[in-house]
Amino acid sequence: MKDDFANQIAYVSGAGRGFGRMVAERLAARGAKLVVTDITDELLGGTIDAIRRAGGTADGLAGDIASEDTARAIARLIEETHGGLDIAINNAGIAQPQTRLHETESALFEKIIAVDLTGVFYAMKHQIPLLLKHVGATGAQGRILNVASAAGLMGSPMLAAYSAAKHGVVGLTRSAAVEYGRKGLRINCICPAFTKTDMVMKPLEDSPHGRQKAEANMTAFNPMQRLGEVEEVVQAMLWAVSAENSFFNGQALAIDGGLSA
Repeated sequence: MKDDFANQIAYVSGAGRGFGRMVAERLAARGAKLVVTDITDELLGGTIDAIRRAGGTADGLAGDIASEDTARAIARLIEETHGGLDIAINNAGIAQPQTRLHETESALFEKIIAVDLTGVFYAMKHQIPLLLKHVGATGAQGRILNVASAAGLMGSPMLAAYSAAKHGVVGLTRSAAVEYGRKGLRINCICPAFTKTDMVMKPLEDSPHGRQKAEANMTAFNPMQRLGEVEEVVQAMLWAVSAENSFFNGQALAIDGGLSA
């Protein structure tokens, strides 16, 4: 499987750590040419350097995905550097502190929606023309994978803003899949439950109840009674964007240990 993404152009947001960094490095190791983004040059630089040291190709641009200017600039970089796009993975997002809905600050709600939902909309808006152009030139399928959440498939008490945003990502994904499937694009999303990323682990470490009790509370309703591993989610991401997986479209794939069952 080493070269199964050979010479494909892949974009990954939130590539500085977690799912984004691992999937970017795995794609590069399998032959893809990467364009990556994250909120700061420091986060982004570590991923680009790691890919290049391993002999891969990576370029990037730091920016706030909640700004359409960032999406526009990244699309321009992709076109100028590679002339097209095969794969887009919209992974970047932020978490919400646990808060009752009526106690949630309006500014926090607006920020969560801006980053976790509107940012995906902006990304897709500027990726789709590149993907369609490449499909027309090569005949190969274009692929978009959005990272939603198990919170986008069910109600999530104390996380209403985050859940609303991720439900929106699922809706965007399904609507776009229906709209562009006949034009050669496959558009899907993954919906992981709590996984051992920095976004999950830091609140556990900072919990006033202690890490062990906080983790037990977090996993209490999961049939597998544990957090997911980053590796487990990334393997599904690679499967979802593989060119061999050519009939997978419009799906919200739960990677959640059975939580949504």
